[in-house]
Amino acid sequence: MLDVRRLVVLRSVVETGSIHAAAAALGYTPSAISQHIAALQRETGSLLLERHGRGVRATEAGRLLAAHAQGIQERIADAETALADLRAGKLHRLTVRYFATAGAVLIPPVVGAFGRRFPQVRLELRVGKGLTGEPADAEIVVLDETVRVPAGLHAIHLLDDPYVMVLPPDHPLAAEPAVELAKLSGERWIDNEWPSSLCRQTILDACGAAGFSPDFVVEAHDYATAVAFVATGLGVTMVPRLALEAIPAADVAVRPVTRPTPVRAIHVLVDATTEDRPALSAFLGLLRDAATSHAAPDAASHT
Repeated sequence: MLDVRRLVVLRSVVETGSIHAAAAALGYTPSAISQHIAALQRETGSLLLERHGRGVRATEAGRLLAAHAQGIQERIADAETALADLRAGKLHRLTVRYFATAGAVLIPPVVGAFGRRFPQVRLELRVGKGLTGEPADAEIVVLDETVRVPAGLHAIHLLDDPYVMVLPPDHPLAAEPAVELAKLSGERWIDNEWPSSLCRQTILDACGAAGFSPDFVVEAHDYATAVAFVATGLGVTMVPRLALEAIPAADVAVRPVTRPTPVRAIHVLVDATTEDRPALSAFLGLLRDAATSHAAPDAASHT
């Protein structure tokens, strides 16, 4: 392992062409400079300097090491700057993990505003469903009382996203301003979260509270597919209101659900020790603003 300090000394001697000049530049004595060079030559098994007139000049091995020493010093300086930025709360990269509908609706308006305020910060967006456990500066998730937030993370509530009923346009209940969930007990249902997830469990729990279990006749892996099946008249489905903003409009009727009204609570998880850093704090503020703009229900927009 080469000693970095000795490489710095070598570089200074090579660039100044003199042990005395290098000593003056680095604040060492000439004797200390000579000792560092001698030790470095022993470490490398190479002659690094040779006498030239009243000074010294580098051998081929000396020039090679001096060139590498410059690169090493630059990397060390970069590391020191990065560490200082970290201590000052500055970030050069921000990793955000999100689930699909949040990414499609909440994230896009945030990205542009954040980029204008922090052009030097690389924003990395990653898809995840639930608590992934993978490193991220912020993770947007759905939480309820059954989910345990890992120690050290702070859950910030963004919005409550109510579920709405999606019906074929000619369905008898499409004429009502809102739909009581129990009235859909005999319907054919289209599953939109398969395999099961926390969002799917929210639907099952709501139907259970209304006194029935939904009869799923179609399995769909996403909301857009499920809504497309509803448009053909195959059945009904229930989706979070926010999800409707992330899929193309379809020939369906959308109505609020009552008795009960299932809701998913959307949060963003951050490390409690880093959330006050300027870039992350600004991102969270923009994310809250985006969530606020989507918080007011508008269930009839797809009718």
